[in-house]
Order: sequence, then C-alpha cells, then structure tokens
Amino acid sequence: MKESDKNIEQLIEKVMAEDKLQSPSIDFTSKIMANIQALEEKKLSVYKPLISKPIWISIGIAVALLVIYISLFSVSENNIEIEQVGKLYSDKIANSFSGIHFSKNIMYAILIVPFMILIQVGILKNYFDKKYEL
Repeated sequence: MKESDKNIEQLIEKVMAEDKLQSPSIDFTSKIMANIQALEEKKLSVYKPLISKPIWISIGIAVALLVIYISLFSVSENNIEIEQVGKLYSDKIANSFSGIHFSKNIMYAILIVPFMILIQVGILKNYFDKKYEL
C-alpha cells in the first residue's frame, strides 16, 4: 500500500474511535407511536359521486316520460314528415346491410355479451369496494 493510503486509514480509524454512536432521545418511541396513532385517527374522505342514485333515477324517468309523451301526443302532421324522412333513411340502411347475414350463434353472442359485461362490472365493483373499504 502507499503511504498516503495508510495515513488515510489511520485518520479514519482515529475519527471513528473518537465519534460515538448517536442514540435517539428517551421519548423517541412514544413520539413515533403518537404520530402513528394520529395518522390512524385521520379519516379518509369517502368517495361520493357527483350525481347520486336518486338523481340518476329521476333523470331516467324524465327521459322515459319525454319519449312516451313525444311518441303518444305529438302532432300528426309532424309525424308524417318524420315518418317519410325516417323511411328514407331506414331504406338506405337496410340496403347497405342487405348482403350481411349472421348465424344464430353470432346473434346470440351479440345479444348476450353486453349483458354479461354489465353483470361482471357490477360484481367486480362490489368486490373491490369491499376489498378496499376503510
């Protein structure tokens, strides 16, 4: 080893021998425990949706009533015009999809898969709500 390396090692040993280990204060543990208890006592904010369930239900009922009102009590003159325009567009749509044929299995899948996804979303939401409930 070089002479400078030996001097550095001796200096480090001397400094380490003179310096004592730091010890925490006497009430260190009690302070930490008090902080932990204070954190546990804080309540986390509970998620509240911006639009509550009763509001969604009332919006749905209002939309359904509006659709029923329009379909039952609308003026017959406007119905004729709307029916002619609707028939024109429905004919165009029917002609554009006239060459496509689906098997029964595909039709069942198209009808059932969205409902199954909705069911799974509901089940998973309940699962995670219970799992992360504080």
